[in-house]
Amino acid sequence: QVQLVESGGGLAQAGDSLRLSCAASGRTFSHYSMGWFRQAPGKEREFVATISRSGGTNFYADSVKGRFTISRDNAKNTAYLQMNSLKPEDTAVYYCAVCQVFSTLQKDYFYWGQGTQVTVSS
Repeated sequence: QVQLVESGGGLAQAGDSLRLSCAASGRTFSHYSMGWFRQAPGKEREFVATISRSGGTNFYADSVKGRFTISRDNAKNTAYLQMNSLKPEDTAVYYCAVCQVFSTLQKDYFYWGQGTQVTVSS
């Protein structure tokens, strides 16, 4: 089993930056691909970004491409989501999750964190 804990969320203004962290414990973090998802109020949870086990490959949702950067430090069992040029529409609860394959599909992820709130004001 893998336990995931997100941190780094908070209140930001449009144009600001935030960095989310996802700390993993339990089984070896480097065995898993890792993804970030988000759920805005009244909307379904959606894919944001994913990174491969080694960190050498990543993929982003079109809505965040060029503004967000996913990374990981396997020595620290931690993944990150650097969010720049934040927009009000980025307001959501952000979740990290892990899976065995490189995927954008929520169904492929089987361990999830509890989420961290990001609120962006205009």
